This record gives sequence, C-alpha cells and structure tokens, in this order.
Amino acid sequence: MYERKILPNLNCGLDLIGEVLYGKWKIRLLWFINEGHKRPSELQRKIPDATRRVLNIQLKELEEHELVTRKIYPVVPPKVEYSLTEFGKTLIPVIAALGQWADANEAHLRTVILERLKQEHRQDIMRV
Repeated sequence: MYERKILPNLNCGLDLIGEVLYGKWKIRLLWFINEGHKRPSELQRKIPDATRRVLNIQLKELEEHELVTRKIYPVVPPKVEYSLTEFGKTLIPVIAALGQWADANEAHLRTVILERLKQEHRQDIMRV
C-alpha cells in the first residue's frame, strides 16, 4: 500500500478539501452514490474507465473521511452497499455548483483541455 513520505499541508479549507477529494473518481463516486447507485458493480458500470481496484481504494478513502458508509449484508456472496453520510450529503450542493460552472463554461474548457492534450501528444512524439 502507498505510504506518504510528506505530510499534507492542512492550513486552510482548500488544502482540506483537496486532501478529502483528491482522486480522479471521488467526486463522481459521491455524485452517483447520491443518485442511488450504491453497489460497487453499479458504480463500476457508471465509471467504466476506472478499475475496480482504484474505485475500491477511493471508496475506502471516502469512508475514512466519513463521507460515505459501507454496509455489508451477511449473505453469500457478500453484498455491499455504500451510502452518503449526513456529512457527505453536505458536499452534494458544492459538487452540483461545480457541475453547473463546468456546464456554463463547457466550450472554453473543452478547447483548453483539448489543446493541452495536443501539446502533450506532440511532446510524446518528439521523445520517440
């Protein structure tokens, strides 16, 4: 398992939120759990680009930060469901606001993201 060599800087709210939400899929996991997709297999179908291992790691971190809870049902095979905690539910309006901002700026964001990807691709070709 990954072990940090440098302790995180937790001096302000932005540092704290970065520590809690750092991870490519965490915001989407919170959003989909809020929408009612509670089983790991459902979450995997909603985020097919993520590996099961990465989703499990990020779900565990969200659980450690008390944003989600995991319930294990005593059946064979084991059934697991995730749900937002009351604390986790307080993030949903923030995530919704970020999504609205991105929707309002979609054209500009797509342009700058695609330009950056083109530059990275050119640099990769130059290295070969």
